[in-house]
Amino acid sequence: MPRLFTGLEIPADIGQTLSNLRGGLPGARWIDPENYHVTLRFIGDIDGIWANEIASMLFRVNRKPFEVKLQGLSSFGGRKPRAVVAAVEPSRPLIELQAELERMMQRMGLDPEGRKFTPHVTLARLYDASSQDVADYLSVRGYFPSRTFMADRFVLFSSRASTGGGPYVVEDSYALCA
Repeated sequence: MPRLFTGLEIPADIGQTLSNLRGGLPGARWIDPENYHVTLRFIGDIDGIWANEIASMLFRVNRKPFEVKLQGLSSFGGRKPRAVVAAVEPSRPLIELQAELERMMQRMGLDPEGRKFTPHVTLARLYDASSQDVADYLSVRGYFPSRTFMADRFVLFSSRASTGGGPYVVEDSYALCA
């Protein structure tokens, strides 16, 4: 039973830039650069028949390529930080693509996504990292020159059940070319 989600891949050159921000944070488990992505819609554990139906339905998305802008680092989790992320500017085309994928998954009978869409690239998962250590890390490394890339496709990823961070496999890709 695959665990599926849709997302945008991060180009290798931007992944390299982000990977240079690794290290210097106690309690961080750094994500491998080849697993960097922007999650659009988490689907979850799906049987093979459902997975095929979802993969087929995603071909109906008809959107134009758009620019994706990464700028700055932040953390999720507040006083109990659980991740360090690169922020992604929530542009209109990105929000609209995510919303369309959300509607498609709900029409297929999946529950609505429980969290508000906050586009980001997870760089590290945090285990017992203090909020002070995270604040110190972000004060030193939190700023980096914004990086932009053109999203000309989104993908259906699968992952094995594990404690996050990959490895992720591209099951199919869907061109943005309307």
